[in-house]
Amino acid sequence: MQKIKISDEVVVIAGKDKGKTGKVRLLNHKKNVALIEGVNMVKKTMKPTQENPAGGIIEKESPVHMSNIALISPKTNKATRVRIEEKDGKKVRIAVACGSVIE
Repeated sequence: MQKIKISDEVVVIAGKDKGKTGKVRLLNHKKNVALIEGVNMVKKTMKPTQENPAGGIIEKESPVHMSNIALISPKTNKATRVRIEEKDGKKVRIAVACGSVIE
């Protein structure tokens, strides 16, 4: 079971976007990175295509390493670590900071 899943609310704890929050859009466990909405924006030049005849410069999200993000606790709305426990025969994620179950 993963500690961070898609559509979780996370906060960046290190790097140029430290303190920004957003939802996880994509996870890559092989490279250990996550794509987060509105975080780590980079400018990318696009060649002209049939769909976009002008081309130009666009802004898009770039992946952030998993060590630089933390899950937001549902009770305290602060960064927390996650522990996995077994309750009623199922594994559940629990916020270490407040002890609440994360769905």
